[in-house]
Amino acid sequence: MLAVLLSGVLVAWMLRQAPAASTGRLPAPRTDQPRAAVSSRESVVFAGGCFWGVQAVFEHVRGVVAATAGYAGGQAATAQYETVSTGTTGHAESVHVVFDPSRVSFGDLLQVYFSVAHNPTELNYQGPDVGSQYRSEIFYTRPEQARIAKAYILQLQAAHDFARPIVTTLAPLPGFYPAEAYHQDYAAHHPDDLYIRINDAPKLVALQKVWPEFYRAQPAPAR
Repeated sequence: MLAVLLSGVLVAWMLRQAPAASTGRLPAPRTDQPRAAVSSRESVVFAGGCFWGVQAVFEHVRGVVAATAGYAGGQAATAQYETVSTGTTGHAESVHVVFDPSRVSFGDLLQVYFSVAHNPTELNYQGPDVGSQYRSEIFYTRPEQARIAKAYILQLQAAHDFARPIVTTLAPLPGFYPAEAYHQDYAAHHPDDLYIRINDAPKLVALQKVWPEFYRAQPAPAR
């Protein structure tokens, strides 16, 4: 009986701590790159809480070629889960997204990132996860990405699309280090995990409901 009671308390606490959804379908960025005329590859790294859920979202986005969980913002020597989890290495749990700009624009990815992948108003935490390693940050690989992301943040702020200020920061990608194999596609491999059911499964439901034109059932692979 005590175990059942404690389990119920844990579920209630996690539900209260789960990242809040945005106001819904966000407007398209007024500043964006046009779709490329031919198929190619571009990459960006998104950080926004535990990488399990962020990876699960982006690998179900049409035009994403690969989505890999890992670490960005710190040095290679400390890019291991046990050390990153201390919050002292400068890393953020992140997802390296490779996409085809002829099929999905960087602005499209920003709409998904800010609306369903995480809550961009939470500073150095995301739902039940606390620490700078769970910060909201975009590590860009091209100056054009920084320009588009900055303009979109200003656009959302001006329109008051969120009840609180957006705290997402932008930085050039210093390096990306893939996470350990057991973290890759964790949400897909562990759908009954309590953390996944409460924090991450709703993100996929929201992606399909809010952005049906971006959603695809077959996920892109982790690489």
